[in-house]
Amino acid sequence: MDLYDGTTNPKHHLSNFKSRMYLADASDATRCKAFPTTITKAAMKWFDSLPSRSVTSFDDLSRKFLMQFSIQNDKVKHAQSLLEVKQEVGEPLRDYMERFNKACLEIQDLSTEAVIMGLVNGLRECPFSQSISERHPTSLNDVQERAKKYINMEKNARLRESSWRSGHSHSSKEKEREPKKKEEVGLERPRRYHSYTPLRVSLVDVYRKICHIERLPPPGPIKNKGGEPWRLL
Repeated sequence: MDLYDGTTNPKHHLSNFKSRMYLADASDATRCKAFPTTITKAAMKWFDSLPSRSVTSFDDLSRKFLMQFSIQNDKVKHAQSLLEVKQEVGEPLRDYMERFNKACLEIQDLSTEAVIMGLVNGLRECPFSQSISERHPTSLNDVQERAKKYINMEKNARLRESSWRSGHSHSSKEKEREPKKKEEVGLERPRRYHSYTPLRVSLVDVYRKICHIERLPPPGPIKNKGGEPWRLL
C-alpha cells in the first residue's frame, strides 16, 4: 500500500491498513508495530513525537492519528462544484470528458440533469456543444455515445493534419535535394580573384592600344535576328 505523508485523507489510509491487518489476522500489538511502516514525511514526524508509552492500543493510536490529520478530511462536494470544471483552450474533448467524469465520481447522489447541465456549462464552442444545444440529451448513456462520436472525429482530424504536415515536410526536403539548375550552379562558382583593378578607359581604347602588340583576331560582323550580317550604308 502507498505510504501516507499527511497530505491526504487519513480515513482512507487507516481503512486500507485495517483491511490488510484483518486479512493477516494480526494481533493488536502487531498492528501497532506495523502501522509506522506505512507512514512517511509529516506523518512519521508526528509519530516520532509521541511520548514513550503514550499509546495503549491500536484503537488509541487510530484516534490520535485521525485527530492529528483531520484537517485533511475530504470536503463534501455538491453538484454546484461541477460548474467549476471548464474545458481549457485547445484541450481535446476526450481529456475534458475524463476530467469531468472524475469530478462526478466525487459527488454523491448526483442527478442526471445536474450532470448534463454541468457538462454543457463547461464545454467550449465546438461541434459537440452545438449538437447538445440542438438536441438535448435524454440520458447519460446518450451523452456518452454522442461524445464518443465527436471524440473520434477530433482524433481523425488530428491524424489527417499530422499526415499532411509529414507529407509537406517530406516534399520540402525532396525539393531541397533536387539538382540545382546550371545557371544557379554557375552563379555559385567561387571567384578566382577577390579584387580587380578598376578600368578607367573604354574597351575601344584598350583594343586600339594592344591590337598591334598582341595577336588578337578582329571582331566579327554583328548579325541581325535573321542571321544576316549588318551592312553599313
